[in-house]
Amino acid sequence: MDGTAELTAWDVKRLRMGIEAAGVALWSWNVDTDQLTMDERSYGLWGLPRDVAVSFEDLSGHIHPADRDRVRAAFAATRALVGPYEIDFRIMVDGKIRWISARGQGDDADIVGETMFGIFLNVTGRKQVEEGHELLAGEMSHRVKNLLAVAAGLTAITSRSTKTTVEYGARADPAPDRTWACPRPCAAPVQRGSESRAAGRHARCPARAL
Repeated sequence: MDGTAELTAWDVKRLRMGIEAAGVALWSWNVDTDQLTMDERSYGLWGLPRDVAVSFEDLSGHIHPADRDRVRAAFAATRALVGPYEIDFRIMVDGKIRWISARGQGDDADIVGETMFGIFLNVTGRKQVEEGHELLAGEMSHRVKNLLAVAAGLTAITSRSTKTTVEYGARADPAPDRTWACPRPCAAPVQRGSESRAAGRHARCPARAL
């Protein structure tokens, strides 16, 4: 396909259809006059009436206070950047938070007549999912730390109530008493399972069966 045929295939109508399908909002910014030109989707994204002239300073008033200075500094620095740039920030629309991703090309690469061009994307859904994952990870980390703290506390209490490591082991895993003593005075205490003669002599002892 030659250049003319390709240009015909991607006429304005088809380009607009592709942009709308991708949810892309277009903007241009005259860096000298501070005036912004936006398409209909951009106006809707910012919650602004379509017939209102907009400057970058006007848009800044809708940016979340916690992000405002960062966004202003980023846009001011775009002309010094080399290559594409992207910045995500929050805006306030009707009292609700909406996340926007602004993308463009730095280092004056896309400036035509002192006008920069870029796009806005609504990334609210993605940001909400990311925040949900962060909250879940934080909650799991908090619970694990609590369980470890409880285990460490129990271990410390047990260790303070014992005198030796042998006693500590006995408390942790007590073993049954394996010593058996014949109640008759004829023999000394015999270890169960012993093959000694004393054990043999008292194998039939009624007391042994107890």
